[in-house]
Amino acid sequence: MAAVLLITGCAHAPMAATKSAAVASIPTSSIPPREKDPGLRKSTYIPRVYPVDERGFSPVDKALAKAYAREDLVANDAEGSLNPFVLKVITGYPLDGSYQYHCSWKPWEYDIYNGVTQDQWYRGMVVAKAYPDGSRCSYCCGFTFEVFIRAMKLRNIQSGLEPDDFNGMTFNDLFNALQLWYIEGKGDSEARAITCYGLGTMITNFEDARPGDFVSYSSTPAGGHSVIFLGWLRDETNKIVGLKYFSSNLSGNGVGFGQAHFSDSTKNGHGVLRNYVHIGHVGAIKNYRPFNRAEIPARNAYAATQPTHVIYLPASK
Repeated sequence: MAAVLLITGCAHAPMAATKSAAVASIPTSSIPPREKDPGLRKSTYIPRVYPVDERGFSPVDKALAKAYAREDLVANDAEGSLNPFVLKVITGYPLDGSYQYHCSWKPWEYDIYNGVTQDQWYRGMVVAKAYPDGSRCSYCCGFTFEVFIRAMKLRNIQSGLEPDDFNGMTFNDLFNALQLWYIEGKGDSEARAITCYGLGTMITNFEDARPGDFVSYSSTPAGGHSVIFLGWLRDETNKIVGLKYFSSNLSGNGVGFGQAHFSDSTKNGHGVLRNYVHIGHVGAIKNYRPFNRAEIPARNAYAATQPTHVIYLPASK
């Protein structure tokens, strides 16, 4: 049985997500056109208007504005984990097909795009770049990293802390964590990024996984995916046979809900490889642990170049 045991960044074909009824009913005509020419480079690219409201807010910023203003407080769970904030953040993403999936392999686009729907800032610099045409596209590991950053800042704000302080991480620390998150080296995963920087734990017992944890998996035929865990799929004997998730999905309309079955639970043997599921859990702020940079793999897959190509203008009425 063919299997991929190491997935590098998003340079793989994620397993097609099973769309929920709500997502499946979205007409493709609602998806706005965007440039699909993989040959475009930033030296020849003419940026389009990035649609924001009169405050400069994207649709997700607008949906989550009250939460970040502490007017719509997120209730902590018993542990004080990041999970409730992750689940709050994903409610801000529209499911109308406007947040599409896009990942180019020919050529690589790391110099202009890191798979996030809009530029993600940390300590005064952009740690992950959005696509320069303002189309709000994303790919799986970029999207989950964006949700992680948004949730971390939201929890800090609602805790009265500096938003851009993730356990004392510098900009370079977070950019290195991004590359671990995107699986740029052997043994990398979201869980590795989380544990290396003292933010939480790696979950090895499936029964301990909770909605809002970060998951990556490999599949057969060869592929993989990075997702936000929502729950397990179980058979009539209560055996775990798959998972439900939220992510940026190759199949369907981009950002939205999906599910996948384990290969040992399908008739054709296709699906998620049970032994290649990595689950990262971001714990309570009080449980952060010190980290030693000298002990963390230093990835050098690409440079953290700063974008200069996005034009911010109000959305058309």
